[in-house]
Amino acid sequence: MSHGTKKDRPVLRLLLIGLIFHLVYIGTVFDCYFTSPVVNGMQSYGLDRGPAKRLVLIVADGLRADLLLSKQPFPTIPGSPETVAPHLRSVVERRGAFGVSHTHVPTESRPGHVALIGGMYEDVSAVTKGWKTNPVDFDSVFNRSSHTYSFGSPDILPMFAQGATPGKVDMWMFHEDEEDFTKDATALDTWVLNHVRDLFHNASTSMALNAQMRAEKTVFFLHLLGLDTTGHSYRPFSREYMNNIQVVDNIVRQTEQSFSEFYEDSETAFVFTADHGMSRIGNHGDGDPDNTQTPLIAWGKGIRGPLPDSNPSSHDDYSAPWDLTRLLRRDVEQADVAALMSTLIGIDWPVNSVGVVPDVDHTRPGYLLDVDGGKTQAEAALVNARVLLSHYRVKHARKREHTLFYKPYPYFSDGETYLSGQMKLSEIEHLIKRQQYDDARQASSKLIKHTLEGLRYLQTYDRTLIGAIVVVAYLGWIAYGASTILVPPSSTGITSRLQAIDLVAAVTLCAFWTLFILQKSRGSFYLYIIFPVYFWHQAIRRFGSNVDQLRKLVSTTHLSGLFVRGGLVVVTLEGMVLAYTHRSIWSIGFLIMGLAWPLFFWPNEVQARNKLLHRSWTISCLATAIFPLLDVNKKESIPTVLAGGVCMLVAGFYGAVRASREWRQLPRTQRISFQRAVGVQCGLLISSMIVTASTALRLRQKLGLPLLNQIAGWTILVIASGFPFLLRIEKPTPEARITTLFLGFSVCFVILSISSEGLFYCSYATTLFVWTEVETVLRAYRHRMILKEEDNKSEVGLASTIEAYRPQADDMRIAVFFLFFVQVAFFGTGNVASISSFYLEPVYRLVPIFSPFLMATLLIFKIIAPYIILSAFFALLNARLHLPPFSLFLVALTLTDGLIVMTMTFFFKVTDTGSWLEIGQSISFFCVSSLLLVWSAGICAIGEILMAGTTMHVSNAKAKKEN
Repeated sequence: MSHGTKKDRPVLRLLLIGLIFHLVYIGTVFDCYFTSPVVNGMQSYGLDRGPAKRLVLIVADGLRADLLLSKQPFPTIPGSPETVAPHLRSVVERRGAFGVSHTHVPTESRPGHVALIGGMYEDVSAVTKGWKTNPVDFDSVFNRSSHTYSFGSPDILPMFAQGATPGKVDMWMFHEDEEDFTKDATALDTWVLNHVRDLFHNASTSMALNAQMRAEKTVFFLHLLGLDTTGHSYRPFSREYMNNIQVVDNIVRQTEQSFSEFYEDSETAFVFTADHGMSRIGNHGDGDPDNTQTPLIAWGKGIRGPLPDSNPSSHDDYSAPWDLTRLLRRDVEQADVAALMSTLIGIDWPVNSVGVVPDVDHTRPGYLLDVDGGKTQAEAALVNARVLLSHYRVKHARKREHTLFYKPYPYFSDGETYLSGQMKLSEIEHLIKRQQYDDARQASSKLIKHTLEGLRYLQTYDRTLIGAIVVVAYLGWIAYGASTILVPPSSTGITSRLQAIDLVAAVTLCAFWTLFILQKSRGSFYLYIIFPVYFWHQAIRRFGSNVDQLRKLVSTTHLSGLFVRGGLVVVTLEGMVLAYTHRSIWSIGFLIMGLAWPLFFWPNEVQARNKLLHRSWTISCLATAIFPLLDVNKKESIPTVLAGGVCMLVAGFYGAVRASREWRQLPRTQRISFQRAVGVQCGLLISSMIVTASTALRLRQKLGLPLLNQIAGWTILVIASGFPFLLRIEKPTPEARITTLFLGFSVCFVILSISSEGLFYCSYATTLFVWTEVETVLRAYRHRMILKEEDNKSEVGLASTIEAYRPQADDMRIAVFFLFFVQVAFFGTGNVASISSFYLEPVYRLVPIFSPFLMATLLIFKIIAPYIILSAFFALLNARLHLPPFSLFLVALTLTDGLIVMTMTFFFKVTDTGSWLEIGQSISFFCVSSLLLVWSAGICAIGEILMAGTTMHVSNAKAKKEN
């Protein structure tokens, strides 16, 4: 097969543009729904004095609310206590207020702490820009304090010191190497307690430090990372996680005791919460309720004690197991905690805060202690309104200055936010002076509600524009792809019509860029608009210059058959959409392919002459159908991992034997070279099984990751993964190339597997192998039938730009199968359509220290491996059917138009309101569907590259023999 010919260039260009387009447009969901709320220029406001002199904020990273407060939360652990955190529970029952703090997506440490301490929900994409440094500087409670003493992780503390007033925030951080997922993480929490005690000891010998610590409006921040590390390593329902909660509870008790002994007063307010929760499989990041529901417990100076439950009850099914239904549960949004803390110590609120102090609502008790008839609550509500109104005024002014045809938020009369807002603030002040505190809180609550709606109005002001660009771009991609496939390049010279099309495209692009310049839009907008303009320009240009050919195409196409097949394709694609939430549909697909398709659609002659092939296809499909039915909440099973390794060895040995048979006519030295290469790969695979078993045993015993095991694991993985690409064999057969690729990535599915992933990989590759054999036999039979009936003209396809290739009905079915295999490669290993469905335990066999990007790289590498095998088999299938390069890709590309419609649907279903489960799923569905579209396009090119230089052919003699 030839590669890189002029006839291939339109397809290669289409492929490259499609890859870039889909990758770039993943960013539209964030620009549309989750943009940075940070602006500058607001005036700060706060209470002159708070009820407490100092504040202690304790954040237990990765703590679930239910496991902290439930009675008997670990029933499967023998000897587990009924109350796992007795001190904090006693605070809830006797001294403080409690509730659930609802976090936002993504449920990661960085955005969670920004919400808690900065009072704002940071740009979602900021989580990808680093944990320690800030993409933008933002105000925080720490910056507004007289001084802040912070203890804990180097991943969190620095981002609140950067941008703060120099010298205001002191940090004590353990070293990054201490964040070892293979060791007892409670040491990280006790480290924090010990350094808090050291601070108090040093203050007893330093008059300057003692005076500084006794100043009012001081904040102490204790970041306890142990639970997050333990949850990732052992999962939240493990004995280790339970023990870590007990350690945290004891640290809270001892911290409170240390403050009491040092200050000898009761002027300290304590706030205990978490940045996010933890899913059952030990992950977080998405909108799973286990990730978004965190505990909030407050006690001490200025905070009310327990209150009887309200009517209707403040509890639900989630908190029923806590046995606290007699007490009021007061839930908050995570950003509200910053407002509460600012009120408690009487500091100016962070200027970017969008939190609402819980006591604004006069109809429900909040967290503040009422000692003056509600005056403090009313004044706090007024400050809350001032902060938010100042925030709105700045955003309103900037949007009005830089937006053409700007329409202000209607609540503020005629857009005069200063006058209308000031009038409402004056009314609230007047009510406070008249001691009408409940009325003042009610008026503040109304103003806060409308101001927050106004901020959201401004935050989402550009959504209509972005949404329109996205729709036009995706529809343009469909038109561009269709024009490239259906219509050959025009051979006519430049006409006035084409010049007009070029001019309109140029004017349109310049007009949008000018609009973006005037509105000072984000730089990504300039990139987004290029794609729809280019797509429609190219499509209209091609269609406009080939009107006669289009008419001929329509006249020669059997529309009824096309509609029937198109309907079946649409049903299949919609089934794939439904499978995003119902994994069993993938299994149903395999049942249809393995049982119904041969029974009803294979010719009788083919079934009769290929019984072994028929049985092999059915068995491989049924075997692969098992995996989507397995529980996604897997536990580490080394015997299963090793069983997968053995199966991969057997499959690799079979592939090597088959490849050697194809090489019988080649020199003996060449066969020996290939056999030695396979021997090396099998040796690496066996070594990976031994090292993985040893490493897993050590990790289970909490002995840490031995350096020798870590080096061996990395060495084996790198050599095995690179071996197929560095191996040089003259004119290898397709079977030889695929065998080396399969064995090369088998090591990945041993070292980075938790359970049955290796078995899936083996079954999946076997199914692809049998699929190529089946399609080869069916196509050979079909060609023979066509030769017998030369006058058969029933199969009329679409004109193609590649030689004289005209797609057949079977090609469309093959493309549907291909798209099905693309999806199964992702979902079959246990993944779900979520950004946090991946298991981290296997990664610790190579990376025991917290390194988010390296860990993510390993996980992505494991996801990619099945696609490499799919790409090779798909290229082989294209060649075995005697088709020009990328022919089947062109058919698949026409079908991905349906997936593009699916992606557009997911785009408009993305939401940043409602339940956090809905928000997280909406983001995940869009990102997963977009990335799978990218892969479905890129796989074809990867396959052609990987199989380049092989003897991809099937002799006519063999095909005839098989039939």
